[in-house]
Amino acid sequence: MGSTIDGTAIDRVLQGAVDAGAVPHVAAIAADRDGIVYEGGAGVRVVGESSDPVTTSTQFRIMSMTKMVATTAALQQKERGELDLDAPIEEYCPEFAQVQVLEGWDGDTPRLRAPASRATVHQLVTHTSGLGYWFWNDQLVQFEAATGTPNVVPGKKEAFGAPLLHDPGERYTYGINTDWLGKVVEAVAGTTLDVVVKEGITGPLGMDDTMFRLDAGRTANAVTVHVKGEDGAWTSAGEILNQEPDWWAGGHGLYSTPRDYIRFERALLRGGELDGARILSEATVDAAFSNQIGDLDFPAEIPTADPPITDTMHAGPGWKWGYGLMLNTEDLPGRRRAGTGAWAGLFNTHFFVDRTTGICASIYTNSLPFITEHEAWKMYGDFETALYASL
Repeated sequence: MGSTIDGTAIDRVLQGAVDAGAVPHVAAIAADRDGIVYEGGAGVRVVGESSDPVTTSTQFRIMSMTKMVATTAALQQKERGELDLDAPIEEYCPEFAQVQVLEGWDGDTPRLRAPASRATVHQLVTHTSGLGYWFWNDQLVQFEAATGTPNVVPGKKEAFGAPLLHDPGERYTYGINTDWLGKVVEAVAGTTLDVVVKEGITGPLGMDDTMFRLDAGRTANAVTVHVKGEDGAWTSAGEILNQEPDWWAGGHGLYSTPRDYIRFERALLRGGELDGARILSEATVDAAFSNQIGDLDFPAEIPTADPPITDTMHAGPGWKWGYGLMLNTEDLPGRRRAGTGAWAGLFNTHFFVDRTTGICASIYTNSLPFITEHEAWKMYGDFETALYASL
């Protein structure tokens, strides 16, 4: 166990965000290499329906925080020599050869063409294949409406019919890359992604509350996704994820608890090992925390194309991408150091691993829209600032 810190200021951040209506509930946790140094929560599991307090043992949908777990599964296969990141995706998933670039429109008919090069597995890992997400791309919103192609959240296999938005390697575009990567991992393993993750990551790390589908007991311990009603008050939208999907989504499918996921973060912080279980080599972890997109950049701003789902993301300049991790290239004053790896989940969960300071942390609510700038996004920053001031 790490030495606990004075978490009074962090407690105030969490409770203040709930009291102000910025989030319906929140749990947060932080750890160093030796153990948990802070954990806390505020609010209830289901606003207006439950009096159960939210804690670090509460179940959350972690959405795109799943991506680093699925990426780790792929990196394990790479370490064993089973997966070549430089190989074309279609070598593992032949159906990817059918994916074309959306070049434009003839009225309401999408104009598609073959990509200029074959996208690689590495481009899936780094979101440079050309695949996107509807909520940050109006062309995909139009494509889904015109063709009836669903987005990935409903869990229907037809979602893999979505096109590329540009040629592979042209730029960084955040999208359904890790869902395709999960299919690659399954093809290599000869089994389903839930089994791969359990055997290679969550099992060895003792993450018994992290899974793609909750049992009855864990469902009763889960928050629901919340949205604001016309009166501005939070209300439960219930369960949004399909409990019987066509595939286990490497891009967004996991449920976890803050206490479980911090074990995964600590393994990354410690160079791939925790409590004697090694999930990655130190060299692979170093590569994950290194720029893997070269001269390309993570966009300074990504406009929303679906405001009820997400706000515009204002990341600002100076961000890169590693293996499954967003990397800052400069220190953030009073906060994380340069080279920190981080990402978030669509229902407003967020984690970071600062190997320079030796701290990792995550913060959880389940609400929409994502990254509301003056609400959930502000709370992330306030939490991080209070945490670093307490170290």
